[in-house]
Amino acid sequence: MWCYRGGSISTEPRINDRIRVPEVRLVGPSGEQVGIVPLAKALELAQEYDLDLVEVAASARPPVCKLMDYGKFKYESAMKAREARKNQAHTVIKEMKLRPKIDPHDYDTKKGHVVRFLKQGDKVKITIMFRGREQSRPELGYRLLQRLAEDVQDLGFIESNPKQDGRNMIMVLGPHKKKTEAMAEAREAQAARKAERQGAAAEAAPAETESTEAAPAEAEPTEAAADGSAEANAEA
Repeated sequence: MWCYRGGSISTEPRINDRIRVPEVRLVGPSGEQVGIVPLAKALELAQEYDLDLVEVAASARPPVCKLMDYGKFKYESAMKAREARKNQAHTVIKEMKLRPKIDPHDYDTKKGHVVRFLKQGDKVKITIMFRGREQSRPELGYRLLQRLAEDVQDLGFIESNPKQDGRNMIMVLGPHKKKTEAMAEAREAQAARKAERQGAAAEAAPAETESTEAAPAEAEPTEAAADGSAEANAEA
């Protein structure tokens, strides 16, 4: 009876002496097809090239192996995975709540938040909250949602049309720009601002040096003035 005694299953490919098959389909260091060769021959070629023999397709018959620098390969794969995680865009849904009879100043403030969210590439869930007798006037909420959608139409679109949800009315706005595009633009803008600050600092440094060098030195008395002072002292 088979019994699992613990331990993790390795996801690392088999390399060099860990490969236990009579023959392999060998791929050269530059990607060239060498063909099916005995395992001993493949290991011999790996030693000649000072590389590793790495099993890249274990399920093939015979398994496919490639000559490569396995340490370098693992490092580059880790860096690519890290970069992919860095640029990975997660879909975020922000929420903004409004009242049907919202004050104009409050509306402008709320709209500003919606604009910022859409510029960041995020979706925005707009919720109109009805209270008391307002529930009998759903058209007020509908018109407010339509007005907001028109005000931000350059940045977003109606992804989910307004619908009643209990005492609330909900609409979802989607951004025209993808999250990855918004993130890339934000990084570029940040880099541009940093370069501008560095440029301004570099221009200010020579100006301070020049003003220090241009400071007038104390005037030394001329020979004529010195002679005049000596004569005046003698007469006295």
